[in-house]
Amino acid sequence: MSARKHTALPKARILIEALPWLTRHHGKTVVIKFGGNAMVDEDLKAAFAQDVVFLRQSGLKPVVVHGGGPQISAELDRHGLVSEFKAGLRVTTPEAMDVVRMVLAGQVQRELVGLLNQHGPLAVGMTGEDAHTISAVKHRPLIDGELVDIGRVGEITAIDTGAIEALLGDGRIPVISSVARGADDGQVYNVNADTAAAALAAALGAETLMVLTDVEGLYEDWPNSDDVISRLTATQLETLLPELSSGMVPKMEGCLFAVRNGVTTARVLDGRVPHSILLEIFTDEGIGTMVVPDAPGTTPVTVPAPAEGKGAK
Repeated sequence: MSARKHTALPKARILIEALPWLTRHHGKTVVIKFGGNAMVDEDLKAAFAQDVVFLRQSGLKPVVVHGGGPQISAELDRHGLVSEFKAGLRVTTPEAMDVVRMVLAGQVQRELVGLLNQHGPLAVGMTGEDAHTISAVKHRPLIDGELVDIGRVGEITAIDTGAIEALLGDGRIPVISSVARGADDGQVYNVNADTAAAALAAALGAETLMVLTDVEGLYEDWPNSDDVISRLTATQLETLLPELSSGMVPKMEGCLFAVRNGVTTARVLDGRVPHSILLEIFTDEGIGTMVVPDAPGTTPVTVPAPAEGKGAK
């Protein structure tokens, strides 16, 4: 008996170490942007689903938002449709939009809902179209001084959290595809998943926004150094934005928007690390970059313009 007690003690200590974080986050909403390697590696997908269910069973309210850039590109290739980009943004024709909608809502979302529901009747899939959750207008990026038409790429104009809050109140885990309804034209738009997650986090009054990436976090002096910035304020992040790689810009713009609009912390995590979400929330070891608000009195900024493209999902 004494030997069994001895071997079990480390597990008990690990559980007790999590107690302060469990207490702090109990009942709080956490919005998680699912993407990168975690979306295509089978073991990482399974670990992600376990993490999200663990959060829910620990008394938190997780909301998952996803894109599907690699899957969209692969399906466009299968349909003989060229993946064209302008200034890093995917040109989304009506034909391409049909594929985007099918892949996000019919493939990526279905698989993720299935993984989560292996642990119980928890996850419910929806898109931004459902119950007017995400509304958008056509986004025309400025390229070489001119506004350019890149098709069905949307800029978020409004968030209606009613359906999400109803699901959370029922103990469910909403899994949301980053597709939006047209606010003024009845069309369907592809919106950047990082931007959608940030807008939803702000509208839901989330405690935390977590964005999974394929890097360790925000590097201090890339490519000269691989030191990761573990924590920075909104203003510190704002000064760094012009220097960031195109793939990191929508993620960090999303984090900036979130913390300037009521979200307590926004974090960029390395989705290649199994159980990165649990490591970040329930330990002192912080494995990514955390963005926190400035001192009170900071003026909020507008919703960042979506940039669905190479680094968007």
